[in-house]
Amino acid sequence: MDRPRHSTHRIWPNIGLILSAVVVFAALLISALSLRGPRSQLVDELVAEPMGPPWFYGHLDARFTVVSYADLECPFCQAYFPVLRQWIDTHPEVNWQWHHLPLAFHEPAATQGARLAECAGEVSGRTAFWQTIAWVYQHTRSDGQGVPSETPIPGLTPELQTCLDSTRPDAEIQAQAAEAVQAGVVATPTLRLIDNHTGTDLLLPAGPVEGDALISAIDLLMAMAGEAAKESVTTSEMPADVVGDMPR
Repeated sequence: MDRPRHSTHRIWPNIGLILSAVVVFAALLISALSLRGPRSQLVDELVAEPMGPPWFYGHLDARFTVVSYADLECPFCQAYFPVLRQWIDTHPEVNWQWHHLPLAFHEPAATQGARLAECAGEVSGRTAFWQTIAWVYQHTRSDGQGVPSETPIPGLTPELQTCLDSTRPDAEIQAQAAEAVQAGVVATPTLRLIDNHTGTDLLLPAGPVEGDALISAIDLLMAMAGEAAKESVTTSEMPADVVGDMPR
């Protein structure tokens, strides 16, 4: 009879240790769960963000996309770039997709600028791509004169230099230029507006487009989407004679 009592006295201290461990574990678990939301969301955002090309500026889930066909040596593109960027910043329902179209009479400087932007994006992501586009426009003499050779390239890392020494960016730039010409775009800047909900798009006249004109183009796309929805509802309704023949 002494052994059970002796055994019980040995078990109670162990139970106390176990309960203490449970309390500590619960506290750690609650703390971890409180941190998990923001950290997981950040990780999800980093994983979900698509890399380019094509490179997007603004909200990736925006309903509308403005595709700009541009040349980094085009003086009209140079002047329009900050205007369009500011407009996109104030219209979260629209994002911006860059499309290279280096013009022959601006070569080789136009492609050199495009290569720098593509390599910056490849090495450091879409923010670096857009920062490089802005940097080229700020420093180029335009009209094919390019950025002065003595101007230091910002953030010139060994990885960026390796990309510039390769032919990797050339294929993408040439493909985008060929696609633009095939679509009938031969001047810069030219904008295409896309409704990402319906896939409908409008190719706007070449040249800088004012914000009011972009709003009007968006309204037109929305009207087209509304008409398409009405036609879909109309065609999906059963004919009256078919309904009359159905058993009641």
